[in-house]
Amino acid sequence: MNTDRIHAANIPAHIGIIMDGNGRWAKKRGQLRTQGHLEGLSRAKAIVQTASDMGIRYLTLYAFSTENWKRAAEEVSFIMGLVKQYLRSEFAFFRKNHIRIRHAGDMETLPPDIAGEIRGVCAETAAFPGLQVVLALNYGGRNELVRAVKRIVQEHTAAEHITEGCIGARLDNPDVPDPDLIIRTAGEFRTSNFLLWEAAYAEYYISDKLWPDWSAEDLAEAIRAYGNRDRRFGGVQQ
Repeated sequence: MNTDRIHAANIPAHIGIIMDGNGRWAKKRGQLRTQGHLEGLSRAKAIVQTASDMGIRYLTLYAFSTENWKRAAEEVSFIMGLVKQYLRSEFAFFRKNHIRIRHAGDMETLPPDIAGEIRGVCAETAAFPGLQVVLALNYGGRNELVRAVKRIVQEHTAAEHITEGCIGARLDNPDVPDPDLIIRTAGEFRTSNFLLWEAAYAEYYISDKLWPDWSAEDLAEAIRAYGNRDRRFGGVQQ
C-alpha cells in the first residue's frame, strides 16, 4: 500500500463504510450471492487490518441494516451465520491488533444467539486500546433516533431540556466522535439510512468498485481525497 502521499494530519479519526456490491460481485461471476458475502467478509477483515495499521481510531462498518430483513430468508440466515462465525473465530486477530469491537443497532430484535455473541466479543475486547470497530448490525439511522427519543421519554426529560446534546448522548455510541469520512462502494449515491444524525458534516467518497474488489490502496486513495477537502462545517473560510 502506498501511503507516502498521506500526511498524518489528514488521516480521519473516524471512517464509516457502506460496504455495497457483494451480490453484484457474485452475480458477475455466475455465483450465488452468499459467495459474494463471503468475499465481502474477507475484504472487511483486510480493511480493518489496514485501518489499524494506519492509526485510524474508529471504523464503522455497515454490515446489516434494519431494512435488510426484507431479503430472502436464506440470505439473511447466511449473513447472520457469517457474523456469528466471524466473531467467534477472529478473537485472536482482535487481540493481536488490540482491536475493540463495538455495536450499533437494535440489539433487542436480533436473534438471541447473535446478540449474545456480539455482547460477548464487545465485553471481551472492551479494554483493547487500538482501533475501535463499530459493527452496524441490524442498524438504521431512523431506528437509532427513535430509540434515542424513547430513552428521553422514559427519563421524563422536560421539553426545554431536549437539545442536540441531549439526543446525541442517547445514541448507540455517544462517546464515539462523528465520522469524518463516509465511504460507499459500488458506485451508489445514497446514504441508505446510515448514521443519519452523526454524518451531518461527514465528507463522502464514492467508489465505483464493488466491495469484494476493494484493497488497502483503495482505502488510501479515499483518505488522500479526504485530505484535499475543505471542511468548513457550515462556516466560511476567512
